[in-house]
Amino acid sequence: MTTGCSAESLEDLRYWLALHRAPLIGSRRFCAILAHFHSPRILFETKAADLAALGLKEETIVYLCHPDWLAVEADLQWLSASGHDCLTLHDPRYPALLREISDPPPLIFVKGDVSALSFRQIAVVGSRNPSPSGRRIAREIASGLVSAGFAVTSGLALGIDAAGHSGALEAGGVTIVVAATGLDRVYPYRHQNLAHEIIAQNGALVSEFPPGTGPKADHFPRRNRIISGLSLGTLVVEAAPRSGSLITARLAAEQGREVFAVPGSIYNPLSRGCNELIKNGAKLIQTVEDIVEEFEARLSVQAYKPSFKTDSDDNQPHMELLKYIAYDPTSVDTLVAATGKTPEAIASMLLMLELQGRVASTPGGCYFRTQ
Repeated sequence: MTTGCSAESLEDLRYWLALHRAPLIGSRRFCAILAHFHSPRILFETKAADLAALGLKEETIVYLCHPDWLAVEADLQWLSASGHDCLTLHDPRYPALLREISDPPPLIFVKGDVSALSFRQIAVVGSRNPSPSGRRIAREIASGLVSAGFAVTSGLALGIDAAGHSGALEAGGVTIVVAATGLDRVYPYRHQNLAHEIIAQNGALVSEFPPGTGPKADHFPRRNRIISGLSLGTLVVEAAPRSGSLITARLAAEQGREVFAVPGSIYNPLSRGCNELIKNGAKLIQTVEDIVEEFEARLSVQAYKPSFKTDSDDNQPHMELLKYIAYDPTSVDTLVAATGKTPEAIASMLLMLELQGRVASTPGGCYFRTQ
């Protein structure tokens, strides 16, 4: 692999890729499993009966007992090509800002320069059918952001996304694409050349979807959380109400990131989304300096803490364990002594509580209540 993995780490990556393809395992559940087991490999070595005791669905358990290793080998084959990479949450190269969101992708596929993902980034998003002035504004602001030391991040879509990428390239800067498909294809197809230019200019294409994944409607909102999650702030240039760009802006706000919007005429349907954002607290942008000044004295963001909630029965045994867990770190030995249960039983109940977001683990192997 181009990542320079040792045989041991490559073998470990196989289990990350296999769990990534497991049915009914989303990013939050994946993170909760990681917090408990520390490595996906351990989950695959767990007996089916014990997996059921952890609350995993039958479809998931069947897969974990019989993983799709052919698909994993296909992923590894794609990763063997020059310029292809895969970053897991445990990889020190995984972008720090993305790790801080509530549901970071457990792993991301990368094509291009991995170091670009750690640059200061501003997302530029908007309508797929912008006005000529909207397209020009996106290009000019993207160019200005590059001159101010930022990379520009977007989704390679038609319209404002493409204008933002192009403006960054024209200014000699770095731009990053977050795709809603596997990176073995470019969507939309007409942006093949643009994608090649981005990689040639030390940019990168990123996706949480494995090679071979085509475009699906539900992939785009998932893609949008990564666009905003990689970025210090999100700029919206022309967006109709109920557009994907407004979803990205909402996600940015939920992630504690800045939201910017370019105002427009009240008679222009493409300005209504931006004007509404401004009305609800987004910063009105007229020049690139309006964005840059927001980060002159930027404070560090809060550390990432995985959380996951599921429906549960308060009368279940693992809920009984909750009353013995303090808001300060509580050791497994303390819980064994307090309840008289075996360490194995305690471990299973702790995982259930962790999957529900009721407890979290510390690096020292203790647990504390989160709610």
